[in-house]
Amino acid sequence: MQRERVQDPYPWTWEVPLAVACVVLAVLVVTIHLARAVANLVAGAGWRWPPLTGLVTSLPGVLAGDAAAGLSRVEHPATPAVLWMWLLGFGLVAASGLAAAGYAVWTLRGPGRMRGMATSVEAHELLGLQRLRRVRHVVRPDLYPRRGRTGL
Repeated sequence: MQRERVQDPYPWTWEVPLAVACVVLAVLVVTIHLARAVANLVAGAGWRWPPLTGLVTSLPGVLAGDAAAGLSRVEHPATPAVLWMWLLGFGLVAASGLAAAGYAVWTLRGPGRMRGMATSVEAHELLGLQRLRRVRHVVRPDLYPRRGRTGL
């Protein structure tokens, strides 16, 4: 019912999907390096983070199982099995977080959102408590029937 009454004048173009893709890629890159840093920390190599210039260039090596790719002077890096375990765990957490954020944005700002309805706080701010009490039989006739009238 809401979609038929209200039309969004803004056309969906390439900017929104590009922004979503950039956010997802940035989260995945940070997740991969965070998982590698934790794997190296657990393996005893210490907390290592690549320089900003190596964030993207070291990804193929990390995804191939090399926990020391793009890092300097790493002694005893994590084994590929341990690295993949941490990558899988952090990847599941990141995917769950992205899915929850996507669902929240879709329900709050997507095409199926409720439009034109004020929250109770907004109604209180706009109408005031005394006016809400005065017209409560109009707002909620099931809870507050008119007094003194019978029939109708």
